[in-house]
Amino acid sequence: MQYGTFRAAGYFIGSGVVEAGCKTVIGGRCKQSGTFWSEPGARNILALRCIHSSRRLDEFWKHRRRQHQNFRRG
Repeated sequence: MQYGTFRAAGYFIGSGVVEAGCKTVIGGRCKQSGTFWSEPGARNILALRCIHSSRRLDEFWKHRRRQHQNFRRG
């Protein structure tokens, strides 16, 4: 990786932000006391939390509605 070039361009170098995001989005839900998750269930809830955290929930539901409508027609 060209750290000097990226720093000069103003890019952030480091994994701390990503690690903190994982701790907040994933750990905040899946590691609560007394919770147990199946692997598919954990994948689904984490996908929704990531969509919500990235402020794309409306876009997600619009896409799901289109899929449902196409399925009903087809």
